[in-house]
Parts: sequence; C-alpha cells; structure tokens
Amino acid sequence: MAAVMLSQLPGINGFLGTRGSLMLDIVFLAMFVVVLILGWSITLARQGKFARHKRVQLVLVVVLLIAITAFEVEMRLVGWEQRAAESPYWTSNAWNDPVHYSLLIHLLFAIPTALLWVFVVVRAIWHFPIPATPNEHSRSHRFWAPIASFEMLMTAVTGWVFYWLAFVAK
Repeated sequence: MAAVMLSQLPGINGFLGTRGSLMLDIVFLAMFVVVLILGWSITLARQGKFARHKRVQLVLVVVLLIAITAFEVEMRLVGWEQRAAESPYWTSNAWNDPVHYSLLIHLLFAIPTALLWVFVVVRAIWHFPIPATPNEHSRSHRFWAPIASFEMLMTAVTGWVFYWLAFVAK
C-alpha cells in the first residue's frame, strides 16, 4: 500500500521510508551534520584556531547555499503539499493545521537565519585579516555569531518538527 502511495507522489522519493522527497530527506539529514559541524567550528574558534574556524564556516556557507537553492527549486517546481496530505496533522484548509503552523514557525527562523548568516559572514570576511586573527571586529563578531548559530539550530529543530508532522506522522 505504501509503495503504491509513494509511486503516485510527485518528484523523486526519498530514502528514509517516509513520504518525503529525495531533497527533503537529504536536507533533513544534512541539518544534523550542519549543526554538528557548526558546534565543532565554534569549538575551533574558542580554542584560538581562527583560520580553521574561518575555512569551516566558509565551506559551510557554500554547502548551505547550494543545498538551500536546490531545496527551494524542488519545493517551488515539485511542491510538497501532495506528499504531506496523508499526514493526520494536515488539512486542506491551509494555514489552519499543525503542519502549516510548524512550517510558519520554521520560516520565522529560517528566513532571518539566512539573512543573519550573510551579514555575519560578509562582515567577518571584510573585517578580519588574512590569516584570521582577533581584532577590533571581534567584539561585534562575538555578539552576532552566537545569535546566528542559535538561529541555525532553531532552523534545524523547527525543520525537523515540520518534516515529522508533514512526512512521517501516520
């Protein structure tokens, strides 16, 4: 029964055995890796390994940019609603059910996170020397970077909640 249902859904099916698409499954798992790498990168900065911290952050930004772009293209072209329609938390009355509420909460974190990360990374590139060492910009970076990191964590957590409500719950 589940195989028949999945075969009728738009896009490429994921590999986690849920109603999620391939891209949804990739992003769902990738956010675990992103959060772990982010934590490691913060540890590097606290240990004074600023050049390594910078390299890790730049790679993370590039990977996230590619993943978010691919994810958004799929969501816009293929959509997600038909895959979520089997959830007990879904109703056809959009924005009046737990799936849509969780998506809204997720977006309230995800959109500011993207903007804040660009802000923090661009300012760090402009203001820190090569190789990266503490300077007069450090105080500002120590203020904004933890906020951006918290936002990224909350983006991941709210994304996982949305994924579960929309694509896992039966």
